[in-house]
Amino acid sequence: MSKTFDIGLDALTGAAAQSDWSGHPAQASGKSFYIETFGCQMNAHDSEKVAGVLMERGYRSTENAAEASLILFNTCSIREKAAHKVFSRLGDWKFASKDKVIGVLGCVAQQEGEEIFERAPWVSLVCGSASYRKLPELIAEIEAGGRRVTGLDLDTDETFETEITRRDNPFRAYLTIIEGCDYACSYCVVPHTRGPERSRASDAILAEVRRLADAGYTEIQLLGQTVNSYRDPTPRGLNFTALLRAVAEVPGIKRVRFTTSHPNDFQREIVEAIDETPALCEHIHLPVQSGSTRILRAMRRTYTREEYLEKIAWIKAAKRPFSITSDVIVGFPGETEKDFEETLSLLDAAGYDGVFSFKYSPRPNTTAASMPDAISEEEKGRRLAILQERQREIQRARNEALVGSSFEVLVDSHNKARGQWAGRTTGNRTVNFTSPHENLLGEYLQVRVTRAGPNSLVGEHVL
Repeated sequence: MSKTFDIGLDALTGAAAQSDWSGHPAQASGKSFYIETFGCQMNAHDSEKVAGVLMERGYRSTENAAEASLILFNTCSIREKAAHKVFSRLGDWKFASKDKVIGVLGCVAQQEGEEIFERAPWVSLVCGSASYRKLPELIAEIEAGGRRVTGLDLDTDETFETEITRRDNPFRAYLTIIEGCDYACSYCVVPHTRGPERSRASDAILAEVRRLADAGYTEIQLLGQTVNSYRDPTPRGLNFTALLRAVAEVPGIKRVRFTTSHPNDFQREIVEAIDETPALCEHIHLPVQSGSTRILRAMRRTYTREEYLEKIAWIKAAKRPFSITSDVIVGFPGETEKDFEETLSLLDAAGYDGVFSFKYSPRPNTTAASMPDAISEEEKGRRLAILQERQREIQRARNEALVGSSFEVLVDSHNKARGQWAGRTTGNRTVNFTSPHENLLGEYLQVRVTRAGPNSLVGEHVL
């Protein structure tokens, strides 16, 4: 099956599926595969695509890597720690039996290329995300005895959905609408590993949404490295806001989410569309990275602190109560104590409901990697601890203010040991709750919040 490691690229990282909800019949075959996924929703959805391709070729999925004939690591390289973890996991299979095939997929594959074969000679497949449509040919080459097979072209025609995608959730589906990135943030590897920005045709997106709705999916999450930079390549010419409205109008779709937005392309009309359209979820993930305009310029983030906070003000002025989450990097080269204090003050000004925060780590093929004034690991750790504690207190206060309120949640899990169900509000808040009813997975129901902590809410089913 698949196992996902969330390294916190954004606030909405999909959890791993631990059971096959795809509806595909089990394949009567000796060929089996196991996927470990590192990263965000984009990688989680990429693993769904890869699994679909493999199942179509007669492979069966397994949760036990030891019994799999094909072991794949779908990787993320946006943080140095994540890339190191991948090579550590590869080391676990150094002495695997010769009937196993080990493969590296995703961003580390694209970034490191054939060097992976030198670092880990037992690896047989290295394939970037733009080449997943070519997986049948690549797998066939391996089955024919190939030992160093690669798919590393950043071909702009080889993007988006594969012909067969295994869905790892019965009511929530990911959908890629834009791939790659045209921004040039000085710390980021995405343009190198994912290629240039290219948008999927709106008619193909809407046709896919209709198929998903007909199959019983009620929540759609639109994905892209800069999802709100979407520009319809067809004569219809939909912009991102128009696409959001069109997806929300598809019969059977109750919730529409999207991630990740770039502040430069975040327009007031997005807030207005969410305000006016109940199916559009009132949650915005808007990465800021730093509260210092000086550091933002060094990061090449294309906006100032003041411009970013203006967009936050649009969200806060909405009729619906939005939740706002973000990403923050501490210890960027040259970041002074004053710059760091400006980031802390921005947390207070924005009042985020959640923040993914990281120590800066230099990445290959980025201009920041050669910048002077590197901050020590000890100092980066100190700043990160301070920032996370400040954000924890902000979240605690915001969540405690919700005690007594009722929310509609989509139930997505059950903890038998605690006797609790869990679900998410339209604002993407997690609520753990009790109910006398059974078989609630996939249900939409009202839950009243009775207690709150910094990271989640506790409540009871409103009967």
